[in-house]
Amino acid sequence: MKLITFSGPPSSGKTSVILQSIDALEVPVTEIGVVKFDCLTSFDQGRYQSKGVKVVTGFSGKLCPDHFFVSNIEAAVEWGVKSGFKILITESAGLCNRCSPYIQGILSVCVIDNLAGVNTPRKIGPMLKMADIVVVTRGDVVSQAEREVFAFNIRQVNTGARIIFVNGITGQGALLLAKNLWHAKEVDGLHEQRLRFTTPAAVCSYCTGEMRIGSEYQLGTMKKMEFKTD
Repeated sequence: MKLITFSGPPSSGKTSVILQSIDALEVPVTEIGVVKFDCLTSFDQGRYQSKGVKVVTGFSGKLCPDHFFVSNIEAAVEWGVKSGFKILITESAGLCNRCSPYIQGILSVCVIDNLAGVNTPRKIGPMLKMADIVVVTRGDVVSQAEREVFAFNIRQVNTGARIIFVNGITGQGALLLAKNLWHAKEVDGLHEQRLRFTTPAAVCSYCTGEMRIGSEYQLGTMKKMEFKTD
């Protein structure tokens, strides 16, 4: 089974890109599975189901989405193998620019929105920097100059990724993306595999439910700013 990991900021068009890619792959939808990792709620499972794609959705709730992903991805792959899928796609919403839900050796795709601002690629960390493929959406509604500047800024962050512009509505560019997805590695499990980058630091008092403000309540992994007065 081929495993492909999609990630990107919320509302960047990940689901639309995945659906267009599924159409372009020309693989029976019964042989493709999707696992969607989200935070609080999602309405995208209906879009997958309308295409006949089997989907499982999980919500991290108050947990870090990356930690939630890592603690469930092995079981997701086991589900895909038992289901007899040829392709398993995971979709993860990068709710902070520090997210890094990528696994060594597993094809990783980052989807970002050209309308987010030309400097946005420079503000995204491992989620963009560690991706094999960077898909840019909504490039059709900006000028050629803006697309070129956006792609240049992507290249400043990730020098090795393939950059592909995809229209999530018309499907333009999806065929090229699908051809690249066929290079995904075959897997039958992920036990003892490693992430490409560390997940965001966690385990502080606020991670475990503390709501009071004050230094005496701030325990665990914390980071303080320095404020100077003249």
